[in-house]
Amino acid sequence: MAGYNPYFPATYQPAVQPYQQQYQQPAQQQAQSGLIWVQGETGAKGYLVAPGQTVMLMDSEAQKFYLKSADQSGMPLPLRIFSYSEESSAPQPAKQDMGQYVTRDELEARLAALMPKEEHNESVV
Repeated sequence: MAGYNPYFPATYQPAVQPYQQQYQQPAQQQAQSGLIWVQGETGAKGYLVAPGQTVMLMDSEAQKFYLKSADQSGMPLPLRIFSYSEESSAPQPAKQDMGQYVTRDELEARLAALMPKEEHNESVV
């Protein structure tokens, strides 16, 4: 009887199968959401990438994301780090050149210089 072992019950299953199922489950969840989250730069450096592939890793601790690549032989390429910030969709007002405007004091001084002395006593509104 080849394959018969009196020390193991007939219903014995290797312990590797539950580990493999548990290990594969997070990868399936990440593929469904479309985003891969890592904890900081250390987590990004430790993430395994298949040979010839590039993945985007989102940092769960900071407003950063990483592009991690591996060449065809599986050797990791340098980790690329990016920062991101939210941009408003509202148009930004154009900046005006304030050099073409005068202050109220300058305007009153120029008007006083142009007006005859009698009219100058009235306040300019």
